[in-house]
Amino acid sequence: MDMGKPRVRASLSRVKEYQPGKSVEFVKKKYGLEKVVKLASNENLYGPSPKAVEAFKNFEDLHLYPPSQPEELIERISEYVGVEEKRIILAAGIDGILEATFDIFLEKGDTVSISPPTFPYYFTLATIHDAKIERLARNENFQIKPTKTNSKLTLICSPNNPTGNLERCEVVREIVREMAESDGVVFIDEAYVEFASQSLLDFADYENVIIARTFSKAFGLANLRIGYAIVPEWLRKEYLKVISPFPLSTPAIKAAIAALDDIEYMRSTVERIKKDRERIFRILSNLGVKVFPSEANFLFMRTKPDFCEELMKRGVIVRDCLAFEGCKEGDVRVSIGREEDNDFFLEKAIELIG
Repeated sequence: MDMGKPRVRASLSRVKEYQPGKSVEFVKKKYGLEKVVKLASNENLYGPSPKAVEAFKNFEDLHLYPPSQPEELIERISEYVGVEEKRIILAAGIDGILEATFDIFLEKGDTVSISPPTFPYYFTLATIHDAKIERLARNENFQIKPTKTNSKLTLICSPNNPTGNLERCEVVREIVREMAESDGVVFIDEAYVEFASQSLLDFADYENVIIARTFSKAFGLANLRIGYAIVPEWLRKEYLKVISPFPLSTPAIKAAIAALDDIEYMRSTVERIKKDRERIFRILSNLGVKVFPSEANFLFMRTKPDFCEELMKRGVIVRDCLAFEGCKEGDVRVSIGREEDNDFFLEKAIELIG
């Protein structure tokens, strides 16, 4: 008997379903290609430290629950970032930190400040939580303009996804101080900080600032979903109330610890990516492409509307940014891969550019 369907929360009608990029297998089959390179998801294609892979493989007690907030991993992160252990929280990626932040602070009708174009999940969470969205303007270099805001939560991504720029410290400081006066919170997303020339870690000393980071990018552990945040000491207990009781698997924990034990491997791959980032930027700029300077492991550029599709036909998958609010047709994000991947991209891009 048809009893009718239960109603979902009304805000979901305004949320767009996430559309992942095309897979290598899909593109090979569709276009009959033997070689396809994916430079669309900002992954570190050099992969993680071999020590991290080994640590992951060596865990066998899969029938046991993992620790909730593993002390050894928190201790290693503390040493890595130079922040007290009592101010570090772990979650399933930065996404998990974001979700917990919204759960802690947002009531229906509160205002969230977001600066498009930026990470789309910010808009998704704000919409799900029935928040009002205040859009902060950016300048021609995609940096947030000096502004006044009385929102409950302001989200800052630096380096910004998809544009790759850093935010100016003086503007961030102004926002942090202004938000503090109205009991507002500033969430700083530093997913790509290892590729950048500076961080916003100094703002962690403020009582209303949360800084989130990840092992997905520079450390090459995207599949394991290991995120962490540096929070004010008073706030940590609130996160422990809302984060999943077991956010990380033990194999993931062990891989992260091993990755931190092999920092030189991570730094060597980061340097290779940064070197090729500058090489690709220089070559494309010399060809007349509108490409923007980047402090992340990707480049943002403005091209012909059919650039992504034509490049895919030639075996290179890049990210069409039209789905990012604030971007327009022809806006493209290209991840920096291994040298051979980047050479293949340049070869096919030059064919298109002419």
